[in-house]
Amino acid sequence: MGDLNTELAELRESVASHVPAEVAEVLKADRATFVGVVAEAAAKPGTPMPDLALPDAGGDRVRVADGPAVVVFYRGAWCPYCNLALRTYQQELLPELETLGVKLVAVSPQLPDGSLSTKDLEFSVLSDVDNELGRALGITFRLAPETKPAFDSLIGDVEKINGAAEWELPYPTVLVVDGEGVIRYIDVHPDYTTRTDPADVLAAVKTAIKHAWFG
Repeated sequence: MGDLNTELAELRESVASHVPAEVAEVLKADRATFVGVVAEAAAKPGTPMPDLALPDAGGDRVRVADGPAVVVFYRGAWCPYCNLALRTYQQELLPELETLGVKLVAVSPQLPDGSLSTKDLEFSVLSDVDNELGRALGITFRLAPETKPAFDSLIGDVEKINGAAEWELPYPTVLVVDGEGVIRYIDVHPDYTTRTDPADVLAAVKTAIKHAWFG
């Protein structure tokens, strides 16, 4: 079992060394704007999870507040840091959650046709179209316009990929939602190259179980 954030840091260095220098500088400057940022508007533990149903890769709608569940917000399948984090959660977190009777759900604004499908992951992957849920949770932000050409050169038009009129993304976020649809834990990462460690997620779940929040 490796350390997720160590692997993410190594990935950050690899990305910087494999893209054009001018793009690497834009990415570095963009990330620097998020380091140390606190998502003050984010939902707090003890508040209800917005009761929205989002489409999965097959078009079926799934209620996100239908806990107990761990809900992971990610930027999109185009984000290498997201892919690494989600696959780490599948390997290190999913088996433990299944034993405890807790669902794992991933959410991004990417349209269903482009989202990571169940062929790639063994848990639900949902599309938060127009960032409705992310915005309700206070975890979305708009990217700086000057960064868009660099992103477009690497991944294509994010607005088109997400099917949204605004260039808006969620901060990578992990929530633990209890059986009544109440948020019991939330960890927001404005620095998109860092993520919640699987051990911390599992500790939050076990705390919820200890307090009988999962019924």
